[in-house]
Amino acid sequence: MPETDYAQALHNEIEQTPVEYLGALLNIVHTFRQSVSPKTPEQSLEQGLKEALAGETHDIKTLWDSIDAE
Repeated sequence: MPETDYAQALHNEIEQTPVEYLGALLNIVHTFRQSVSPKTPEQSLEQGLKEALAGETHDIKTLWDSIDAE
């Protein structure tokens, strides 16, 4: 599907969305875009620092727990 077709299909979906849900839809689209957009090294470092300072860390002993090394 050409890029313009995706844009038109997305526009059509937005037009069919009730106005009271547009805020939630915007939040979904924004969150999705952020999750797939590549981060700069500075942004990545800043995010890692924020997570570390907030205590969002994992014990290194558990690093390979979910890896099936067959």
